[in-house]
Amino acid sequence: MEDSFFGSLFSPIESLLSLVLGSLYSITSSYGLAIIILTIIIKIVLYPLTVKQIKSMKAMQELQPKIQKLQEKYKDNPQMAQQKLMEMYQTAGVNPLAGCLPLLVQMPILMGMYYALFNFDYGGATPTFAWLPSLSEPDPYYILPILSALTTYFQSKMTATGEMTQQMKIMTTVMPLFIGFISLNFPSGLVLYWVTMNCVQIIQQWWLYRRNSDTKPA
Repeated sequence: MEDSFFGSLFSPIESLLSLVLGSLYSITSSYGLAIIILTIIIKIVLYPLTVKQIKSMKAMQELQPKIQKLQEKYKDNPQMAQQKLMEMYQTAGVNPLAGCLPLLVQMPILMGMYYALFNFDYGGATPTFAWLPSLSEPDPYYILPILSALTTYFQSKMTATGEMTQQMKIMTTVMPLFIGFISLNFPSGLVLYWVTMNCVQIIQQWWLYRRNSDTKPA
């Protein structure tokens, strides 16, 4: 019931992405290439939001040592700690919610892509690609699940530059393992999308760090 609700919620975006995917297939004659190209197009369109997200996360990470000292200093006075924390954000010109807002904007597109690939009608054909016997079935050789875990790990490490809290270190390890695990049972086309998205994200972050000294990791 819940899955049906979310499927209906993102149905317009799913329909649009399915239409674009079908159009790309008519050009490339390969569903695998169509998925890769569509993913790249989506990441290019969302690049301005990616820039804002990375800058915000980098700024928050640079403040972590000061935040920890502040919390330790006012550990017996949570109200004062919160007040000083807000003053620190204001002085540094950092909005702690700025890193979340781009994710909220991207979520409908990401969920639409999820349902588009999960429910995509391949017209009765077997959509083979590279070593994959079918994009509608899980990867029998586990190559894509491994790549999904590795690319998620590298992407997380690039984002989490600077000093990390213990919780961030745990998430950097646990999340890739979780993504790799669930990818074992997902259709290969969906995992191909995830791996491509991570690869483009890694390239975008490298480019951003290279061109903008303000976001260049230490």
